[in-house]
Amino acid sequence: MNLLVTGSSGLIGSEVCRHFAASEWQIHGIDNNQRALFFGPQGDTRWNQQRLATDLGPAFTHHELDIRNREGVLALLASLRPDAIVHAAAQPSHDRAADIPFEDFETNATGTLNLLEAARRACPEAPFVHLSTNKVYGDRPNTLPLTETETRWDYASPDLANGIDENFPIDQSKHSLFGASKTAADILVQEYGRYFDMPTCCLRGGCLTGPAHSGVELHGFLSYLVKCNIEEREYKIFGYKGKQVRDNIHATDVARFIAAFIATPRCAEVYNLGGGRANSCSILEAFLIAGSFTGKPQKFTLLDQPRSGDHICYISNLAKARAHYPGWDITISLEETIRQIAESWSNR
Repeated sequence: MNLLVTGSSGLIGSEVCRHFAASEWQIHGIDNNQRALFFGPQGDTRWNQQRLATDLGPAFTHHELDIRNREGVLALLASLRPDAIVHAAAQPSHDRAADIPFEDFETNATGTLNLLEAARRACPEAPFVHLSTNKVYGDRPNTLPLTETETRWDYASPDLANGIDENFPIDQSKHSLFGASKTAADILVQEYGRYFDMPTCCLRGGCLTGPAHSGVELHGFLSYLVKCNIEEREYKIFGYKGKQVRDNIHATDVARFIAAFIATPRCAEVYNLGGGRANSCSILEAFLIAGSFTGKPQKFTLLDQPRSGDHICYISNLAKARAHYPGWDITISLEETIRQIAESWSNR
């Protein structure tokens, strides 16, 4: 069985490669280290590419290809005709997109279209899993009534105790240019599923994280926060008193859900996929957990101005994912995730 993984040197892509290689799939990874161009040397993922090649050996084949290269993508899929596709490549930064709007849209939207059309022509029966984002909901979550505690914001309504589900509206909100390009890709993946009856799904991620994350200030909040703690560097908090909340899911649990979907695919599905309430934390709470492993207090500066369109509180409702795939659930706690991230940064 052949699996094609885009963004194979990144956090989710590399974890997916490892997960499926352990099940004796042949892995074909697409990556051109575009992250280093987006974020500079700190975003470089060649180290992860090299680690995959070493660890997986002949089970892994690297393809140096930009997903914006339409003819290259069409030719590769026509040649491979993979049994499944996991599309994790992206320009991933909410903030960076405003500085590089063409590169952002061409990577996130046009690159996704290139892959979908190549899959339709070469292997329309292959499950196509797209790593989308909760930013498709724009800043609409900020319109929900909230309560403030000592360390976090939370939903005021008991109906939202388990978080935001897939029926939450995406219109009439500020998405950021990143959110807009990812929404375009999300809708395309759904449309190819419905229009061409292809087995596709969009995973609207919360904070996807883990020890293989090359977190930077503009993307990868938890990884970057832990790195700052270890290196005793100042962390800048952008607004909301540091009480803004994210739900964090380990890349291993993401890969496990992807495997469940590929084993029993559905047509044009959408899932909110994060850590849920149990794995949620505010920035202030993350400081304390990281410090419990490193023994270091976090140096930080609190700025009044939040990032444009940033979520005050976002927790993924996992009910649909659990109902459709009852053999899947979160297996790695927030505390264990942060411990692994701290260990990884210490050993790099």
